[in-house]
Amino acid sequence: MTQIKLGAPALGATLLSLLLAACGGGNDAKKGPDGAAAAPPPPEVAVVTVAAQTAPLVTELPGRVEASRVAQVRARVNGIVQKRVFKEGSEVKAGQLLFQIDPAPYQAAVDSAKAALAKAQANLTQAKELATRYKPLADARAISSQEYVNAQAAQAQAEADVASANAALRTAQLNLGYASVTAPISGRIGRALVTEGALVSAAEATQLALIQQIDPVYVNATQAVADVARLRKTFGAGAKDLSAVRIVFEDGSELPQRGRLLFADLSVDPTSAQMTLRTEVANPQGLLLPGMYVRTRLVQGQIADAMLIPQQAVTRGPDGDTVLVVGADGKPQPRKVTIGGVEGAKWIVLDGLKAGEQVIVEGFQKIRPGAPVKPVPWAAAAPAAGAAASGPAAAASPAASAASR
Repeated sequence: MTQIKLGAPALGATLLSLLLAACGGGNDAKKGPDGAAAAPPPPEVAVVTVAAQTAPLVTELPGRVEASRVAQVRARVNGIVQKRVFKEGSEVKAGQLLFQIDPAPYQAAVDSAKAALAKAQANLTQAKELATRYKPLADARAISSQEYVNAQAAQAQAEADVASANAALRTAQLNLGYASVTAPISGRIGRALVTEGALVSAAEATQLALIQQIDPVYVNATQAVADVARLRKTFGAGAKDLSAVRIVFEDGSELPQRGRLLFADLSVDPTSAQMTLRTEVANPQGLLLPGMYVRTRLVQGQIADAMLIPQQAVTRGPDGDTVLVVGADGKPQPRKVTIGGVEGAKWIVLDGLKAGEQVIVEGFQKIRPGAPVKPVPWAAAAPAAGAAASGPAAAASPAASAASR
C-alpha cells in the first residue's frame, strides 16, 4: 500500500480549507436571494383591541368585620365555678347552660325563704281569725274600738309580712337560677375566661365568656364626606338600599354573598373628614370573623366611554400606570393610562387609550427594543376547576404566568 506523507504545512492548509468550506456553506444557507442575511420574523405578542363601553364606577374601601350581636357572659352571683358545660368555639343557643356555679348556699337561701313565708302565712291566718271574731263584738260594743282596730292592724301587718316573704323567696330563687349561667343569645362562643374552681363575683361582674352572632355580620368602612355626598346625589334617598356591595378578602377572592349597605353614620370624624358606611353581609359559612380586615367594593354609578383591559397588561409603578400599544409601524409604544377602578379581572381605563388600539397583554419577554412585533388576538385562559372567585389576586396569576413565559 502506498502511504502519502504530508508535512505540517500541507496538513494545516488542508484542515483550514475544510473549515472554510463548512463555514461558507452555513453562511450561504442563511443568506437571502440577494446575498444579504435574512432578518428573523417578528415575534408574536397577544393583544386586545380596546373599545369604548359603559363600565360600573366601583369604589373600593377598606373595612373591618363586626359581629351583628355581642353578649358578654358575666357572673350574677358570687361563688365557685363547679363545671363548664360547653365546647369552646362552638355554636350555642339562647338559654343553653354554660357554667355551673356552686348552688348550695343559694339553695339554702331558698329553703330559708320558704320557711319564712310559711311562718308569715301562719301569722296571717291567726290575725285574720282574730279580726273576724272581734268584728261582731265591736259592733255590739262588747270590746273597745281600739282592740278591734289593733286586730285589723295586725291582719294588715301579717299580709305585708307574707308579701315580703314572697319577694324574698323570689329573690332567693333568682339567685339560685343565676348559679346556672346560661347563654343570653344564640351565636358562637369563644374560649372560657375562667376555669373550674375559680371564684367569681357579682360585685365585680366577672366575665366568663363572650358570645358573638356572626350570621349576618357587619362590615364597617369609611369614606370621604365628598364621596358620600356624590353617592347620595346619584342614588337619592334610596342610597341606603343598595345591595351591590362585594366583600374582598386579602388574597383577592370575593365572598359569594353580596352585602347590603345599611346607612351612613351621621357623625363625621373631625380628624379625617370621613364617614362610616355599614354593610350587612350574610355569613352562613363563617368565613368572615369579627375583627377581620377586608375590602368592600361598592358600585356608585356608571362610567361612559370607559375601556376595559386585562390587569396583566398594565404596569403599575410610582410614576403612574403604563401599557404597551402596537403602533402603526408595528412597534410597541409605551402609553400612560389612568385607572378608574376594577371590574372582575380587568382594569377600567378612563384616559390614555383610543378605541381600536391594540394593547399588548402577553409576550413582553419576546419584545426587542425598536423591533416590530406581530400582534395576535389574546385569548383568556379558562379558569382551573376549583379556582377561587375572581378578584385582583386571581387576575394577577395570568400576569405571573405571562412573565414566567
